[in-house]
Amino acid sequence: MLRTNPHYARMGKSYLFAEIAHRVAAFRKAHPGTDVISMGIGDVTQPLVPSVIRALHAAVNDMGSPEGFHGYGPEQGYAFLREAIALEYAARGVSVSPDDIFISDGAKCDLGNFQELFAPDVSIAVTDPVYPVYVDSNCMAGRGGTWTEHGWSGIRYLPCTAENGFTPVPPEKTPDVLYLCSPNNPTGTALDRASLSEWVRYARSSGMLIMFDSAYECFIDDTKGDIPHSIYEIPGADEVAVEFRSFSKSAGFTGLRCAYAVVPAGLKAGGKGRLHDMWARRQTTKYNGCPYIVQKAAEAACSPEGRGETAAVVNIYRNNAALMRATLNALGLTVYGGIHAPYLWVRTPHSMNSWDFFQFLLDRAAVVCTPGSGFGPSGEGYVRLTAFSSPADTREAMTRLTDALKQALEQFDFYFI
Repeated sequence: MLRTNPHYARMGKSYLFAEIAHRVAAFRKAHPGTDVISMGIGDVTQPLVPSVIRALHAAVNDMGSPEGFHGYGPEQGYAFLREAIALEYAARGVSVSPDDIFISDGAKCDLGNFQELFAPDVSIAVTDPVYPVYVDSNCMAGRGGTWTEHGWSGIRYLPCTAENGFTPVPPEKTPDVLYLCSPNNPTGTALDRASLSEWVRYARSSGMLIMFDSAYECFIDDTKGDIPHSIYEIPGADEVAVEFRSFSKSAGFTGLRCAYAVVPAGLKAGGKGRLHDMWARRQTTKYNGCPYIVQKAAEAACSPEGRGETAAVVNIYRNNAALMRATLNALGLTVYGGIHAPYLWVRTPHSMNSWDFFQFLLDRAAVVCTPGSGFGPSGEGYVRLTAFSSPADTREAMTRLTDALKQALEQFDFYFI
C-alpha cells in the first residue's frame, strides 16, 4: 500500500499566499463588482520593456526556421546568458565564472530545491520574519520537527525586529545552514557591508553554509555603496555562500520565469566543490532547462539598453514605495523598508492581530496586504505591503486606506477595541 510523505501531513493545509487568495476570492464573491487592489503578493504590473519584447520576437522567429530552431537546451543554461550574467557581476567588481551560474525558471524553485543536497539531519537557521519557502521546503524534507506557537521546533529562528534594527545576530550555537535575504522579504530592510561581512566571517570560521537570496538587489538605492548587491562583494564569501537571483522583479519576468543560482566551484561547505557538482547532478537529472526564447529575453535584459529600460521601470515601483511611506507615516503608522526594497513592513495600529488588520483593510478599503504572522513568529503585529501596483492603483489604495483608518479611528471602531 502506498505510504505518503509524513512530513507533509505536519504542514498547514495551504501556503500563506494560497490562503490570502482564498480570502480575497471570498470577498470578491460577497462584493461583486468591487475593485480590489492587491498589495499582497509581490507580482509586478508594468509591461516588459521594448528590448526584451524585440528579443522575444527574434527568438520566436529563430524557432520557426531550420537554422535557428532550438530543442532541448543545456540544463545549466545557454552560455550566452551565463556569460552576460557574469559580466553584470564584473561591473560591480565581482568575479563569477559562467561555469558557476545555473539558469532556472525561478529563484523560489531553486531555494526550495537546493535543500535536497543536504543531509536529513542538518540544522537550519532562518531570519525571522522569513520568506516561507525557506522554512516550508525544509519541513517537507523532515527538518521542521513539530509545530509550536513559536514556530517549528526543528528550525532555529533568528529574530529581526525593530529593536535590533532588523539585523540578525550570529547565534552562539552554529547552524549548518543559514538563509539570508537582503534586501529583505518581507521587512524591506537591507544588510550593510559591515553586517554582511560579519556573517561571512562567522561562516568561514564555523563551516556554515549561507543561502543568500538577493532577488531584490536591483532596488538598492545607495549612493555610498554601503549596501552590497551581492554577497560575493565580501571577500571569502565564495567559499561559504550560494547566491540566488531572479529576473522576476529586476526585469518583470514573473510571467516569463527565469532566474539563476551561483554555486561556486570553490565552495567549501560539504567538501570543496561538492555542492557545485551535486547541484549540477540534480539539475541534469530533474530539470530540462529554461526555454531558449526566455533566455534570449533575459540576455536582452542584461544588455546596456535593457538595463536602462528596466531601471526606469524599477523607479516606478520606487516612487510607489515613497508615496506609500509618506502616506502611512502621515497617518501615524510605524513603517520600515520601502527604500532599498519594494516592500513596506507596517506595524498594525492599536496592537491589532496581523490577520485582523488584513481583514480590516480588505473589508473597509478593498486593499490586500500580507499578514506578518505568515512570515514567522516575529511577524505578528505587522503587515507587508508591496509597491508593485500601478501608480494609479497605488494612489487609489492610499486614498482608500487613509479614509478607512481615519473613519475607524473617529468612530472608535470595534476593530480597534
